[in-house]
Amino acid sequence: MESLFANLALGFGVALSIQNLLYCFMGVVLGTLIGVLPGIGPVATIAMLLPVTFTLSPISALIMLAGIYYGAQYGGSTTAILVNIPGESSAVVTCLDGYQMARQGRAGAALGISAIGSFIAGTFATLVIALFAPPLAEVALKFGPAEYTSLMILGLIAATVLAHGSLVKAIAMVLLGLLLGLVGTDVNSGVARFTFGISELSDGIGFVGVAMGVFGFAEIISNLEVKEGGTREVFVKKVSNLLPTLQDFKDCSGAIVRGTLLGSALGILPGGGALLASFAAYTLEKKLSWNSANFGKGAIQGVAAPESANNAGAQTSFIPLLTLGIPSNPVMALMIGAMMIQGIAPGPQVMTERPQLFWGMIASMWVGNLMLVVLNLPMIGIWIKLLTVPYRILYPAILLFCCVGVYSISNSPFDVMSTAIFGVVGYVFVKLECEPAPLILGFILGPLMEENLRRAMLLSRGNPITFVERPISAVMLAVALFLLLITIAPAVRKTREVAFVEE
Repeated sequence: MESLFANLALGFGVALSIQNLLYCFMGVVLGTLIGVLPGIGPVATIAMLLPVTFTLSPISALIMLAGIYYGAQYGGSTTAILVNIPGESSAVVTCLDGYQMARQGRAGAALGISAIGSFIAGTFATLVIALFAPPLAEVALKFGPAEYTSLMILGLIAATVLAHGSLVKAIAMVLLGLLLGLVGTDVNSGVARFTFGISELSDGIGFVGVAMGVFGFAEIISNLEVKEGGTREVFVKKVSNLLPTLQDFKDCSGAIVRGTLLGSALGILPGGGALLASFAAYTLEKKLSWNSANFGKGAIQGVAAPESANNAGAQTSFIPLLTLGIPSNPVMALMIGAMMIQGIAPGPQVMTERPQLFWGMIASMWVGNLMLVVLNLPMIGIWIKLLTVPYRILYPAILLFCCVGVYSISNSPFDVMSTAIFGVVGYVFVKLECEPAPLILGFILGPLMEENLRRAMLLSRGNPITFVERPISAVMLAVALFLLLITIAPAVRKTREVAFVEE
């Protein structure tokens, strides 16, 4: 316990430096902004900001990107409650009761309980990371190449199983990601693979180009297709009575606790994160409530539970990233990309080799959550005004910013062209209803998996039984196989489809 306090003291020392406070503030404000604006999610924003991280220190860059992710969970609820538009996919469920509360003149209470529930959940989830990440990282330090290979197979299969939509499409996207990861020079033999004589591809396809193209550019193109309607109806121009009543707190205390615990557990699962947590928490609360008929008509528990769950889920999804180097969702995949850009190998060695980065990031989440509560509620008027900005004005500026960012990485026009190509590819994926997240996971984990697979085979002199002989490796492969088998089961497939219906 003493070492935990010592580590947290180190973390707060890093997080409370002027520079890191500034980047944490920038991250949470930007996160709230993109949470408020429908159409630009945290994945697209982080993908677009990856070039900026080149010029920052690794700690500042990761603190800012993390702030964008959990800040977006706060911002998404503001528009969900006030204008019935979820700025973030995880805020879809908040619309059901939050908007009805606004119509009944209780927008202040809905926003207040949303912010308070989010803060409690974020604080608890950060404590979970501080307590459970170090022992998990210590176990992971005992991993050899065989264990890492099995872990990455499990990560890819879990991400495929828990991806939205068609399972076949998810598997196809993982395989495409793995193939794209093979482009470049073979580490062992030094032979160029799949470069087709293009010298710029000898180092492989740039991660920033792929991420920004399939997430950022594709999102912009698909949003430009949507015709802008008239002005959205905002029931509340000025929100008052932001502090919920004692009865509200009494009604919501159980929902906040259950949402926090459920979100913290689901966030650790690959592919789970904030979206699955908010849906699951709402469903659980509706089943447990004595007044379930009120859900969908302005039940305050219907706001508290999903908002607590999505914030807890967003933050505990950092556990697999920080301890094992395995991304549990697309945002974490981009965070791994940002670490690689900074020359940091993701994995358990981060905690031992870079304790300031590890603990500084954990402490910054507490600081960021506090900033969000203090910032969000007084600035609601500004967020409402932002909704009136037409998309056609926003997107040219965003595209220009992206192109300048990509070019600035290595001053190469080829990078800008490849990003544009991946933007078109990403748009095709949107049309075919193929989720790009498994592709990014495959693209990141593919080269790491290949490297560890080859090491394991060299150490075992070409004997594949080594993956089953080692207990940890065998357990992970068994879990991966189990996940595949249950997904094929018709009942599970049906439940999976229902879970991801967002309408």
